[in-house]
Amino acid sequence: MIEPAQASIDTAAIYAARNQNVRWDDPMLELREGQHAGEFIVSEGNGTISRETITALSGETLEAGAALGKVTASGKYKALDPVAVDGSEVAAAILYDAVGASAAEAVAILRLAEVHAEDLVWPHGIAAGEKTTALGELAVLTIIAY
Repeated sequence: MIEPAQASIDTAAIYAARNQNVRWDDPMLELREGQHAGEFIVSEGNGTISRETITALSGETLEAGAALGKVTASGKYKALDPVAVDGSEVAAAILYDAVGASAAEAVAILRLAEVHAEDLVWPHGIAAGEKTTALGELAVLTIIAY
């Protein structure tokens, strides 16, 4: 299912198009489906050893596969921020499924997993060196990206 927030055209345009008999097979019409829960995972440990329920910092909308940092003072997770000094500059997990801004709990991969590096979601503007550092930090947690 295509989530309205993840479509490359807005929902109002889709509804307007339905009422005007727009051809859905038009090659110029582009709909983009967001990443599904866990789609980035190649393999993980048996049972639930790789996943934990975490507390997400409120106010952030995050996609499945987002690299997360852990705020030292609160123990809550938020999007990785390589320039922060609150603990979230260190990659600590990968978000399993998308969460909305009001979500308090989420599931994340914290250990023992292999993931597709190209499917991970990084902060806007992250430098190549910062991404390499974050992948190294995840590797220490036995989250191996390739």
